[in-house]
Amino acid sequence: MNLQHIFKECDLNVQHYELVYGGDINKAYCLFTSAGKYFLKINDEGKYPGMFSKEANGLDLIRKNCELVIPQIIKVGVCNQQQYLLMEWLEKGVTQKNMLENFGTGLATMHKQPQKYFGLNEDNYIGSLKQFNDPLNEWYSFYAECRIMPLVKNLFEAGNFSKTDIKDAEFFCKGLKNIFSPEPPSLLHGDLWSGNFLISSTGYAAIFDPAVYFGHREMDIGMTKLFGGFHQRFYDLYNDTYPLEKGWEKRLPIVQLYPLLVHAVLFGGHYISSVKDILKAFS
Repeated sequence: MNLQHIFKECDLNVQHYELVYGGDINKAYCLFTSAGKYFLKINDEGKYPGMFSKEANGLDLIRKNCELVIPQIIKVGVCNQQQYLLMEWLEKGVTQKNMLENFGTGLATMHKQPQKYFGLNEDNYIGSLKQFNDPLNEWYSFYAECRIMPLVKNLFEAGNFSKTDIKDAEFFCKGLKNIFSPEPPSLLHGDLWSGNFLISSTGYAAIFDPAVYFGHREMDIGMTKLFGGFHQRFYDLYNDTYPLEKGWEKRLPIVQLYPLLVHAVLFGGHYISSVKDILKAFS
């Protein structure tokens, strides 16, 4: 595609640009302009309708409710059937001594602001998958109906799940009511792992690439621990600000089931086995 059309639509004087690697879904660029550096993401509007406008909405929602560093949205648009998201470029910086305190406390403070329901006012995406956000009053119902079962059915239709696996998932979902302590919904990043985090030029944590919704806050905590986790100090400071309910560590496989299902649908392989193991263990 001709990037120049997007540059013109965004009124950018781009001197040169470089591909940014690391994502699985979008083409991403660092733009060097007369006004500074910008980050540009591009994808097919027909294949993933509204992906970037929904991401921008999520970033704006987090920014309004969080004191962590969140990239500013410059422009969202569609040009020649290609959607684009133009954002400020986040420079990497040197870690401040109290970065982990700021990060743990900042996330806990965001989670601590009670929301009215589980879900969101619109569906959005996690990776390239549609994320269903029908507003519901009970977490166990939302987790079953909007997170677990849609992806279980996806795996079944793709031939990766048997009827027995479907039954395991249904039994798992029936037990959710007795697993989670009742808590008010929290605004979640939704995809909070180390790849969606960096130390910004301020020396403090920046988070990006969200899959935002109002959910149980252990979902964000579980995601942080799925691929290595953050420093223990982060969790200690989070707990000092908004203590996690007793038994949260035992519930980690349960809250990690959703991102593992996402990976199972997108990448297959050992993720499918991991999902089946969790469903059997808690069924």
